[in-house]
Amino acid sequence: MDQLNRTDLETFKNQEKTRITIVLDSVRSMHNVGSSFRTADGFAIEQIFLCGITATPPHREIEKTALGATQSVKWTYQKDSLQAILTLKEQGYKIIAVEQAEGSIMLNNFEPLSSEKYALVFGNEVNGVSEEIMGIIDACIEIPQFGTKHSFNVSVTIGMVLWDFVTKMKFR
Repeated sequence: MDQLNRTDLETFKNQEKTRITIVLDSVRSMHNVGSSFRTADGFAIEQIFLCGITATPPHREIEKTALGATQSVKWTYQKDSLQAILTLKEQGYKIIAVEQAEGSIMLNNFEPLSSEKYALVFGNEVNGVSEEIMGIIDACIEIPQFGTKHSFNVSVTIGMVLWDFVTKMKFR
């Protein structure tokens, strides 16, 4: 840890976080959930909201990919995804769905502001972000794709979107 210049758990919990919350809207794969925790730890985001059918720690299938990040990243479970989003809106978060939808903004064209708080909503691996949530978002972003498949894996998407947001919010 010292050679990698990594912080210990207590220091991490108390350090300033990137003003981003991840919302997992009924993500069904525990490996995707675990990977989300690990990526959230890597970018020091504020928290993860696990909603709907999304599994919660502790679970060995989540830990397999989280590698302990469930201990470092603050998380909350809320059965009702819409209520979680409404709570975040009340707290001043800009609600951004990551989805292929009419009117979406390509990720490379979206400019997050370091002064804002963002809740990034990632949907179910098959059905995407629920329609009721899509009806109350502030914006929708989409990752440009050039291959034959219709989407990226949700955990890969989370990594790409967080990297883009963090670089734009912290390094510009």
